[in-house]
Amino acid sequence: MLSDILLDMCLIENQLPFFILEDLLKASSITRYSPAEEEYSVIKLTYKFFEERRDSWMKKGILEEINSSEVAHFVDFIRKCQKPSESDKTEKELETINVPSITELHQAGVKFRFKPGKSLLDMKFDRGILEMPLLKIDDDTEILFRNLQAFEQCHCVEDYIANYISTINFLVVTPKDVEILDRNGIIENWIHDYEAVINALSADDFIFASLVEDLNAYCRRPWNKWKATLKQEYFHTPWAIISLIAAAILLILTTVQTVCSLIQV
Repeated sequence: MLSDILLDMCLIENQLPFFILEDLLKASSITRYSPAEEEYSVIKLTYKFFEERRDSWMKKGILEEINSSEVAHFVDFIRKCQKPSESDKTEKELETINVPSITELHQAGVKFRFKPGKSLLDMKFDRGILEMPLLKIDDDTEILFRNLQAFEQCHCVEDYIANYISTINFLVVTPKDVEILDRNGIIENWIHDYEAVINALSADDFIFASLVEDLNAYCRRPWNKWKATLKQEYFHTPWAIISLIAAAILLILTTVQTVCSLIQV
């Protein structure tokens, strides 16, 4: 029941302006549970409702950053919860759309790490480690993404949600990509179908342009791929490491024995 209500609240066609909901709340007798409690507002109730059911979309401490008079409706509130800070927002032109997928990054030796972030957009790549906040995927994720992007394209100047969706679509191409992120605790897959996750996820002033450039530069270095292949193919288990060391020692001893035989002759 509540999940159905949550989905209806995220549809563009169901939006009511917050100021109307505020007037309705003030006209009711349920603005607080007790005289000692702080008076409720629509934006506080909205945050509490979404936090309990879409916690990965609710930016911590966002109520202190948002001016409630500037929030249009529920979809606008969810979008504002993901707005990157000015220090994290480095818009620049995206020079190429040839972005390596998660599998290609894995083969190049990139490690993936869950990052407890303020928002989904809080992604970072440094020293061969790609850090990403948790993204929960369920049956309603695609609908939420589509409604956020539709509202952003029609009514907003900044398109950071569209930037995030594009970046995820670049990175996550095959079920193997989803499996890697799932294994590293970055995607929480409630669909239990890696192929379905692809469907759910499915320019200028691109805020992840620097991230894309760094990932491409890392994958272009041959040494990173060689090192990753060595680890993934030959050092993936303790027995493989022991076998490789034993083979190396045997080769060294054989070489030493050959050299000694030649010297004696």
